[in-house]
Amino acid sequence: MHPTVVAPESVTWRVHLDRSLWIAGVRALMLQALHPIAVQGVWQRSDFRSDPTGRLLRTAHFVAVTTYGAPEEAEALGAHVRRIHGALGFTDPATGRRHRVDQHDLLVWVHCAEVSSYLETTLRAGLTLTPAERDRYLDEQSRTARYVGLSRDDVPRSVADLRRYLAAVRPSLRVTPEARDVVRFLLWPGVPERLSWAAPLKPLWFPIGALSYATLPGWARRAYGVLPEAPGTGNTVTLGLRALRAGLERVPRRCYDRVFDEATVRSARAAERRLLDAGYRVGKGSRALRSLIPPPPRSPETTTAVDPRPDGTEGSG
Repeated sequence: MHPTVVAPESVTWRVHLDRSLWIAGVRALMLQALHPIAVQGVWQRSDFRSDPTGRLLRTAHFVAVTTYGAPEEAEALGAHVRRIHGALGFTDPATGRRHRVDQHDLLVWVHCAEVSSYLETTLRAGLTLTPAERDRYLDEQSRTARYVGLSRDDVPRSVADLRRYLAAVRPSLRVTPEARDVVRFLLWPGVPERLSWAAPLKPLWFPIGALSYATLPGWARRAYGVLPEAPGTGNTVTLGLRALRAGLERVPRRCYDRVFDEATVRSARAAERRLLDAGYRVGKGSRALRSLIPPPPRSPETTTAVDPRPDGTEGSG
């Protein structure tokens, strides 16, 4: 068994450990809210309104564990998520119909909104991936979809498949009052008690929220109408994303880790130890997890437990 859910040679590591994923995560929540039934599940059965930051951090924890967590750690977290979702239901106020949080079509929508946001945003922020690597990322994520109760065949496994899915679902998407409020919450969220030390820095969040909003598809921004559109927005947003990514890369790891929940940081530290034991080289300092690479090939007598893949890809983002 590999020491992490997904190997460091994967495209998933390159995408999920890129620091522009903060923008992608917020964008994913804004995109998800456009589904009029999915947003009711969030609105009625989660603590999003009282703790939107907590919702984002829990998503970050799930992504972290299902990327570099131990397989048994990911299995336990997945079982926990499925158990909670399976016990929750809500009512669509437009129709009076009851729905389950773990309803199949809603799970597929949430998955697709997330992976499309992660892929599109990191690419726009400057991560370089070939078309084949983009397809491979979606194929890798189809494997982790099982943690929320989906099978690989339930979700798109290539960029072309993802585009077809998004085109098919778009006619059913619209902006509800709850969706617009979700966006407003994400543009100016409350500061949880555990991050009270960062309260004076709250104004710095707005550029992150605004960039997340600006990376939404044009039709989605026009439907929301929360922030004004300006000429040349596309180029400005791309430059802003790349500048923010470069800035986040310079944040020392000891400071960067303070944003995450303690459980997420512990999972990262444990992943480092397991990969070192498996023969991987681990860098030092702020790029410790992002510079995990397999050791060079050795003679058959001294080969480590994990060898480089034939294509020579690395786990650095």
